[in-house]
Amino acid sequence: MRFRLRNKAGLLAGAALLVAIPALSQERRPESLLPPGFGDPQTLPPPEKATPRPPRQPETPRQTPDSPPAQTGNGTETVAETENGVESAAEGVDEVAVDSSQLPRPTNYFTVPQGLERSTDLIGPLLPGNMGFAADAFGRTDGFLLRALLRRTSAPLASRWASIVLRRALLSHLPAPAGVQPVDWAAERAAFLVKMGEADAARALVQAVDVEQYTPRMIEAAGETALATADPAALCPLVGPARTMSQDQLWLLADGMCAALEGEAARAGGIIDQVRGRGGANIDLALAEKVVGVGAETRRAAELQWDGVSQITPWRFGLASATGATIPANLIDNAEPRIRAWLARAPMVPIEQRLAAASTAASLGVFSSHSLVEIYSLQLDQTDPAEAAGTVGARLRMAWVEQDPASRLEALRNLWAEVEAPVERQARLILTAGAASRIPVSDDYLADAPNLIASMLSAGMDAEAARWGSVVEAGGASDKAWALLALGAPRLNVAVDGGRIGAFVSADDSPGQKRGPMLVAALAGLGRISMDQASSSGFRPGADDAWTRAIDRAAQAREPGTVALLAGVGLQSSGWQGVPPDYLFRIVRALRTVGMDFEARMIAAEAVARL
Repeated sequence: MRFRLRNKAGLLAGAALLVAIPALSQERRPESLLPPGFGDPQTLPPPEKATPRPPRQPETPRQTPDSPPAQTGNGTETVAETENGVESAAEGVDEVAVDSSQLPRPTNYFTVPQGLERSTDLIGPLLPGNMGFAADAFGRTDGFLLRALLRRTSAPLASRWASIVLRRALLSHLPAPAGVQPVDWAAERAAFLVKMGEADAARALVQAVDVEQYTPRMIEAAGETALATADPAALCPLVGPARTMSQDQLWLLADGMCAALEGEAARAGGIIDQVRGRGGANIDLALAEKVVGVGAETRRAAELQWDGVSQITPWRFGLASATGATIPANLIDNAEPRIRAWLARAPMVPIEQRLAAASTAASLGVFSSHSLVEIYSLQLDQTDPAEAAGTVGARLRMAWVEQDPASRLEALRNLWAEVEAPVERQARLILTAGAASRIPVSDDYLADAPNLIASMLSAGMDAEAARWGSVVEAGGASDKAWALLALGAPRLNVAVDGGRIGAFVSADDSPGQKRGPMLVAALAGLGRISMDQASSSGFRPGADDAWTRAIDRAAQAREPGTVALLAGVGLQSSGWQGVPPDYLFRIVRALRTVGMDFEARMIAAEAVARL
């Protein structure tokens, strides 16, 4: 079924915005989470051409010596009694070789009692009042455009806080917009969350829909989510319909894994042997065989040989993580940010590898400050006390529990100073936010105020950071501490005038001298300086384009969900260096207009802190 946009103007605006998306991105378009062909949308027919699902048939009971004889349709038995009791019905029939890979799959994965089917009118775990957006968050924006934006927007985003806002929007308890089938809309949201590294959030959406209602797009999104959450068993209800729509070998491997997990050892072995006979001996087959080895009575063991493997794919991540296999460090180091974020939360992965990926998860917004502290605490608990001294966990504990504030601050300085990579440095600020909030406000610590304030704001502790306003203002400097408070404090508690702005811009030592213009643009977007003041400081909004018109229109229509999504479109960059000041101005202003002042301030402060 095709849906029409409401009017010609909407069609033209949407088309122009979609054409503009590639120009906004600083990265190539994202590829499928699965290896080539596995779940590729091009291999799946559109919904209206999908093979109809046959009606569910009752499973034929297996005959055992203790089972009652099976009945035919007319009630007669299929076996004849003899003097020995039972005569085989197959007597006289020639034996034939059975391809165990072709045996019928179980059909009773799920049975939803009549009347208890879950509605798809509203899907999402976050309710209004519990971080969720209102049901009209996407307003009258056409679903065709929203779906296309989700599919074509690259991730991760430059801003951690923008990712957090967009996650909330996608997880909210919302109806599908006009023009999109409700289950497909949930699938698009889940697929984008997977792309952002939000594996658990994607699973929450996938599991909110009864499997019997899955569309081809939801089957694809659910498969991606199963791999991202290292849960190959979640593929099992999908294999049957997926194999009717795709001939990809990896769905066949998934069939074999599920057969093993269901106790069908012979069938699982037959499928694995069939794939190996086709010349499929590689790391992907070995990982599938390792999962098969977990099943009951399979008597199979696979030895993983990573030699010659150049990249970690979602398939390889999902199966290796599910079986507790160690992925070579060089593959993890070169993995996409989303895969590193999935790795950080995978419970079967060794803690050392999870720690190595936790910084990426935190910088993307997948891990909160609390989550990051927890994983370092877990590592410290597993470390021999004789070897704990000097570890990150031990120094973090010192930053929390030392009686002397100077000693706590010294521990924080060491944690901040020992890392240089931008992602690692940002993660250390997030990790130390709680400890930073416990440092007393004092002139003695004014030199550390920029890092202390940046750390607190990275975790959203704006009230705690604002306590430093009096000390920073008394110092009179136009440094990063002043700039962060000018942007992040709930109420302006430092002087913001042309002289101090000019001094900050003149002292800008960031790459490309980007920090000063971003400060001015953000102050203007927050309404903390006038447009005339911004102009006198060198900032003028850029020329209108499809994206700026779209986000301005969504803000005027009071559509916070649309604003959050369009903010993500404008932040498609590997870092803040790739975001124009004008885009920051538009995003901050739009968020503030739709009532998300806190989120606007956190994004603005993040831009200055990370440059």
